[in-house]
Amino acid sequence: MRGVGPAPQIKEWVDRMMPVIVEARSTLRAVKPGKLALRTGCERDAQGNYRLTFFSKEYVISADDFVVRDAATGKAASSFTASLLLTYMATADGTTPSGRWVGFHELPDGMFYVQAFQGYTGVRLVRELESACAMVTEVDPLMAFHRAAERLGGRAFEIGEAGYVFGLLPRVSLALVYWLGDDEFPSQARVLFEDSACHYLPTDGLAILGSQLVGRVLNAASQATV
Repeated sequence: MRGVGPAPQIKEWVDRMMPVIVEARSTLRAVKPGKLALRTGCERDAQGNYRLTFFSKEYVISADDFVVRDAATGKAASSFTASLLLTYMATADGTTPSGRWVGFHELPDGMFYVQAFQGYTGVRLVRELESACAMVTEVDPLMAFHRAAERLGGRAFEIGEAGYVFGLLPRVSLALVYWLGDDEFPSQARVLFEDSACHYLPTDGLAILGSQLVGRVLNAASQATV
C-alpha cells in the first residue's frame, strides 16, 4: 500500500486511476454477477447492471464493461469516482459490517499514517469550524457541526459531545465524532471506521473517504455560519 499522507493521498489516486480501473475491471469480470452483488451489497436492475449509492448519489455500473455512470444523468463518472467505486466492488468479500468502531491507526498499516490522517481530517475539522464561527456569535462550532452532519443525513452516534454515522457505500459507514474542549484541553474530532471496512477498501481508499467526508461536513457547516 502506498503512503496515505496529507490530502496528497488523493493525488496518488489521481495519478494511478487508470491502472486501478483497468485492474478492477479485470477482477470484476471474473466474478459471477450474483456473487458480486452479494459481496458488494449492490442492487441489480432489470438490465443486470449494478446500482449503488455513494455520498447520497446513485451510480449505475454496467454489467458488461463496468463503466460507472451517474444514475440520474447517465453521464460517466469522473475517473476519481470510478476508481473508488470499482475498487470497492473488486475488494468486497461480503463480510458483514461489524458495528465495532476503530480509529485509523487500527486499520492495516494505519499506524504509520495516523498522524497525517488526523491532520487533514479531525484537526482540520476543528480548526476550520472554530475559525468560521469566531465571527458569528450566535453559532458555535459544536452547533455548526450538528447542523452540518444532520444536513448530510448523518445518524446520531452516542459518543463525545456529538457523533454521527454516515453510510457512504452499501457496506462502508464512517463515524465522525466531536469532543468539546475546555480550559485545559482543546476540542478534538476524529473519523472512526468499522473494523470490517478493510474488507471493502484498502487503507488509502478509506483515508480518502475520511478526507472527503470532512470536506463535505465543512461545506455544509459554512451554510450554518453565514
